[in-house]
Amino acid sequence: MSVYGYIRVSSYDQNEDRQLIAMQRSRVPRKNIFIDKQSGKDFDRSMYKRLVKKLKYEDIVYIKSIDRLGRNYNEVVEQWQYLTRVKRVDIVVIEMPLLDTRRGKDLMGTFLSDVVLQVLSFVAENERESIRSRQKEGIEAAKARGVKFGRPPVPLPDNFEEIYEKWINKEISTTDAAMRCGFSTSKFYYTVRKYRQNNDQMK
Repeated sequence: MSVYGYIRVSSYDQNEDRQLIAMQRSRVPRKNIFIDKQSGKDFDRSMYKRLVKKLKYEDIVYIKSIDRLGRNYNEVVEQWQYLTRVKRVDIVVIEMPLLDTRRGKDLMGTFLSDVVLQVLSFVAENERESIRSRQKEGIEAAKARGVKFGRPPVPLPDNFEEIYEKWINKEISTTDAAMRCGFSTSKFYYTVRKYRQNNDQMK
């Protein structure tokens, strides 16, 4: 029997320290901790897949909370059943003692664990949908107030139109045009595209 830990944070700029501390307190060997830094919307995660491949009968997997396993209700339940019934390993959710498959191996224990899992998974996904809805409503309200989203407009150099005309007429190269504007080549192309869009809207 081996003991493993699975940690997930949503992005590379998020810190996994709190989950690592929880694993250490549960005596999970550091070498057996698998960490993914990506969204929990599905299970297409490299370290999770690597962990599942290593799992053998009666191994134990620790996770800090159910949302660290995933945020898609149907897929969380599906993965839980796959791990416990096909791989036949135990799962311990540190923050939810009821979700510890080492306890209550009888029919009632399994039933209770499944019910708690489904309720928690539903709540986690419902919260995610609520956040999306609130974000959408906030954006729509901000737009109604005239708030503009996206990059701020690139200020044009005083001589941009003159340089642009020369560039269009192929009197100067792109590199030369960008240099005269004080831009990189990519920024020059971006500015030209925005300049044309603005002109088209004014026609």
